[in-house]
Amino acid sequence: MLNGFDDFQKVGKEGMTKALESFGAASKGFQTIAVEAADYSKKAYEDGAGHLERLLGARTLDGAFEAQSEYLKASYEAAVAQATRMSELYLGVAKDVMKPFEGYFAAK
Repeated sequence: MLNGFDDFQKVGKEGMTKALESFGAASKGFQTIAVEAADYSKKAYEDGAGHLERLLGARTLDGAFEAQSEYLKASYEAAVAQATRMSELYLGVAKDVMKPFEGYFAAK
């Protein structure tokens, strides 16, 4: 176990190093998530603007319904894909944050 102040100091230093590695992984992961969310928002906005142009350019009511149906289907599929991607990113961040501590507490 701990045999004095030197061992205690060593454990504290190792713990701090592990914590800093963990914080670095969290920071990097959340930056990736923020970029992914911004990219998705930009694409969704562009898709919505394109849909509005297509909808306003429809010559018939059937054409408008078709355009709306296609847009809703594509939007739904994109949202599901993005939700899956975001959940994978969050899971990756959680794993990366805990990675520095693997086996650390068992050894103490």
